[in-house]
Amino acid sequence: MSVLAVPGSPAASPPVFSPEGIAARARRIREPVHVVSGSDGRDLGLATGPVPDGPVLGTLPPLYPEWLGGRTFCEAHGVRFPYVAGEMANGIATTRMVSAMAGAEMIGFFGAGGLAYPEVERAVQSLAHELGSRSNWGVNLIHSPAEPTLEWRVAELLLRTGVPLISASAFMELTPAVVLCSAHGLRRGADGGIVRRTRLLAKVSRPEVAERFLSPAPPALLDPLVARGKLTHQEAELAALVPVAEDITVEADSGGHTDNRPLSVLLPRIAALRDALYRRFGYRRPVRLGAAGGLGTPEAVAAAFALGASYVVVGSVNQTAVEAGLSDEAKAMLCDADVSDVAMAPAADMFELGVRLQVLSRGTMFAPRAARLHAAYRDHGSLEEIPSALRASIERDVLRAPFDEVWQRARAFWEQRDPAEITRAETDPKHRMALVFRWYLGSSSRWAITGEGARRADYQIWCGPAMGAFNQWVAGSFLADPAHRSVVQIALNLLEGAAVLTRAHQLRTYGLALPAEAFTHAPCELA
Repeated sequence: MSVLAVPGSPAASPPVFSPEGIAARARRIREPVHVVSGSDGRDLGLATGPVPDGPVLGTLPPLYPEWLGGRTFCEAHGVRFPYVAGEMANGIATTRMVSAMAGAEMIGFFGAGGLAYPEVERAVQSLAHELGSRSNWGVNLIHSPAEPTLEWRVAELLLRTGVPLISASAFMELTPAVVLCSAHGLRRGADGGIVRRTRLLAKVSRPEVAERFLSPAPPALLDPLVARGKLTHQEAELAALVPVAEDITVEADSGGHTDNRPLSVLLPRIAALRDALYRRFGYRRPVRLGAAGGLGTPEAVAAAFALGASYVVVGSVNQTAVEAGLSDEAKAMLCDADVSDVAMAPAADMFELGVRLQVLSRGTMFAPRAARLHAAYRDHGSLEEIPSALRASIERDVLRAPFDEVWQRARAFWEQRDPAEITRAETDPKHRMALVFRWYLGSSSRWAITGEGARRADYQIWCGPAMGAFNQWVAGSFLADPAHRSVVQIALNLLEGAAVLTRAHQLRTYGLALPAEAFTHAPCELA
């Protein structure tokens, strides 16, 4: 079966009235379909091809997966499908994954979050060399409140190397780095409109954060960038006329950083905010909204488009793809997950702030162990203040090493990454405690990536309920085997299934009684 084949003029076919026949005709989404009435005027059936003789109650045109989202999204980014493979941090969304998505006329983002600057630089240079002038690939810029210098350096790297797309994630406030990425290179086009050199997709999960990205960048951030020579006066003037991001990804109940909000509530709320700000600022074109979080089945993808999403962003389920930078052991654990096999745990990058993220709970003790560390951090001012019994328990059951030994490991890490963290820790005992505990949180993700067998019970694997839903959907199909789970096959099947479900729902509005099988799509190899 192919999503690429465009049918010619199909021959006329007689109407069908049986449940089996209706289900089969409903699946032929690339042909016009006609709702017809039977000879008694009561039974409803389906016909495909040219308009049949007899009473026709309604006609639906062909439907392609490419047409599910917003046409302007595909036009703006030069893609065929309104689909994005999201940026799974620590390089789990690999350069290989990004290249595969670009070749399939979709968008992929490299997962730069959590990586050291040299690792990000190597990945960006590799992608720029391989993908050349393609405009449908990008890199993640993650908000790093504990490492603002790294955030800034990555932003400058992405601009310097001409990365066409940047996905800004986990931002709670606008920062100089993300405003630089938004405003750098702004110019007037031949028609007088404002043209962006770099396109920013901002991932948000709260209306107040969405409002900041939907509004023009404030002078308080633009003016210092001009004073430092990072922006021209013209770029700053143009930045005051456009939103910080023209694509806003509304992130619902996702793996990793999440507020656990349902998409059906969050997306309409932010859509209303988008429309109000569009009118207030008089933008030339409205901001496009995408949907992310909880998208692991055709039903979920179809629902996102039905809510008005111009595009969808799929993340967690791609961790089991062959291109994903995750160990086979961790992938196998994800393949066993059900919808309830998730938990919330402290985030390594925002540990001191108490920010949590969603992780796999089945087969790993990471969530409760990380929670123990954060409780100890919250309740005590330093490592030395932790009661001896609790200290012994943490050293034995969680860290598997004495505090002093872990501190030396953390110190070695920060000597390479940012020596200023060591300087601060030597004068701030609570920060030293945070770095010791963050060593465990950071290492647990790397253990899952490298497949450290001795630390399997400590694997930190970002995961939401969508992973379990995906597993149930692909059970018994060719995608049940992880060896067949390419990121492109996952994408094409989710889109194909969403189109099948959309057609079925359209037909149901005509009063047609569709059998349950009309609302399902079994994964199959697509090209």
